[in-house]
Amino acid sequence: MFMMFAMTSDSVGEIIKEVKVAFSVTNAQASLMHSLPMLGIALSGLFLGFLADKIGRKPTIIMGLGIFGVACYSFLIADDFMLIVSLMSLSGVAVGVFKTGALALIGDISSSTKQHTSTMNGAEAFFGVGAIIGPLIVAYLIHQGVAWQWLYVIAGGVCTVLIVGALFVKYPNYTREQGDEVKKVSVIQSLSLVKNPYALGFSIGAFLYVAAESAIYVWMPSYLVCDASTLRATYDCYTQGFSQTLAIYSVTAFFILRAAGRFVGIWMMSHFNWALVLMLFSGAIVLCFGLGLMGGKQVALYLFPLTGIFMSVIYPTFNSKGISCFPKNQHGSVAGVILFFTAAGAAAGPFIMGLVSDANGGDAKYGFMVATAFAAILFVGMVYNFVKNPTQKRLAEIEASEYSNS
Repeated sequence: MFMMFAMTSDSVGEIIKEVKVAFSVTNAQASLMHSLPMLGIALSGLFLGFLADKIGRKPTIIMGLGIFGVACYSFLIADDFMLIVSLMSLSGVAVGVFKTGALALIGDISSSTKQHTSTMNGAEAFFGVGAIIGPLIVAYLIHQGVAWQWLYVIAGGVCTVLIVGALFVKYPNYTREQGDEVKKVSVIQSLSLVKNPYALGFSIGAFLYVAAESAIYVWMPSYLVCDASTLRATYDCYTQGFSQTLAIYSVTAFFILRAAGRFVGIWMMSHFNWALVLMLFSGAIVLCFGLGLMGGKQVALYLFPLTGIFMSVIYPTFNSKGISCFPKNQHGSVAGVILFFTAAGAAAGPFIMGLVSDANGGDAKYGFMVATAFAAILFVGMVYNFVKNPTQKRLAEIEASEYSNS
């Protein structure tokens, strides 16, 4: 499921280049192809995340996959900009439903908070694989003269297989509220979690991280284009050979490094202090962004994709630690809250960057300055988290009460 979602969502940078040419839209308008689906994920995560706790993980996942499949197959008739954006938005709502169910399921199959973090990195690693496959499929389709919309049809096929598999797989049991308590699992209860300091802290961290990360796969292709005055992507300013090849496949390089880092993260988060790793890695992201902007495109060409290594473990760890601060019968609801802030960051970040870039002659460099500011604020937060360690006591309590008999 994570891989299928990433195939579509992380291909948006490549798709935007085609859509800008086909429909003559501005950077801000094109960014809606990313921002509105993320808004759909945010709203469904916040208002429908409780479904995983109320009706169960399996029905929630199948429901979300069904809606996503319908949206994907509808791209066969999508030849209008508004229809394309609408279908992308519907797919975002569907993702918010099945992903909260999946995130809650990870808690059900974990036997400790450490294993939860490792398992989350493994799941997100497959997201990383999908992020590699998606842009490659788009590039291949365009090279063969086939419409990029077929990427969604392919994703719809994968979705159909997943639905069939989900129908027959036996899901593990989880501790569920009984009697009158199950009636209290609702939108109101989910919204109340926003005020919880643990849910809010990790959610703000997810917002800042994703806002910075999305700059890479949404705007890096536009930033690395040699002639910002043309809508056509040209890389003639780079030296023939490796540099020019890297410029063309920079997003793919980023996703490869991010996926590799997440697979390594399965081991890393079981052996090292997670707070220290996040502090060091978030600081490295700020350095890569800052030096890449100061050094120009020839330097950014190497440093921007390199951030994939440092970004790899941050989001899965935010997700797992945030969810682990709560009992398993609230995992769906809290996953929805964190997903809301995640998608809000993915929606707001690129849109703000697009507006700032448009206000400065369309140069994506100015958008990356905004991304660097997001990364810098995240780093400050990670320094505080490492020094104060505010979740240590809470995670120990949950470990003792929720995982001792697992």
